[in-house]
Amino acid sequence: MTVQIDQLVDWLRRFRALVVQNQALLTELDSAIGDADHGSNMARGMNAVVEKLHGESSETVDALFKGVGMTLVSSVGGASGPLYGTFFLRFGTSTGAVTALDAGGLSAALRAGLGGVVTRGKAEAGDKTMLDAMIPAVDALDSALAAGRDLAAASAEAAAAAAAGRDATEPLVARKGRASYLGDRSAGHVDPGATSTALLFEALAAALAGPAAAAESDSAAEPGPASAPDPTP
Repeated sequence: MTVQIDQLVDWLRRFRALVVQNQALLTELDSAIGDADHGSNMARGMNAVVEKLHGESSETVDALFKGVGMTLVSSVGGASGPLYGTFFLRFGTSTGAVTALDAGGLSAALRAGLGGVVTRGKAEAGDKTMLDAMIPAVDALDSALAAGRDLAAASAEAAAAAAAGRDATEPLVARKGRASYLGDRSAGHVDPGATSTALLFEALAAALAGPAAAAESDSAAEPGPASAPDPTP
């Protein structure tokens, strides 16, 4: 299975839809341990990304994700813009001027994006950040591909791992970002960055699931995925 550029665009559109649907949840989570703006920032950024997609088309994967990354950096405040922007910029840079990605190419691009977030945020697993969802997701995808799964199955396993990583942030004490200022009081809250990252991989799995699953996903109008965490500590 290869991932065509239109499927990657679909991934971005699905991520935007999930962010908008979960904007209130992301803000509620961030209000407990951050600046209460993660939902609005991510919605503004992904709306700008989709608006840019409407206005122009990219012929290659690297050009597509360079545009996405730069749009997020320029339109999203706080830490979200630089971190997500870096993720997509590194994703695109790793692919080169291609119009489709095979399994190895997608894996390498996600791994490059992850590396960019690590470098930019100077965080690691267990710090109660988006990396607590992103690291297990990328590892799960690689493990699934190594075991012979196709990209659709591997991306579904990545989404499940991201959701588990998100949920595992609840008892952690934050060691990075605004939440770290709270010390022990940051425990008992799910990290908003890990939550939006879980949405990112949920969107990827939906985009690669096939036409039938895609049609079913498009027909769902109610906000909030079934896997969204309960924000109440």
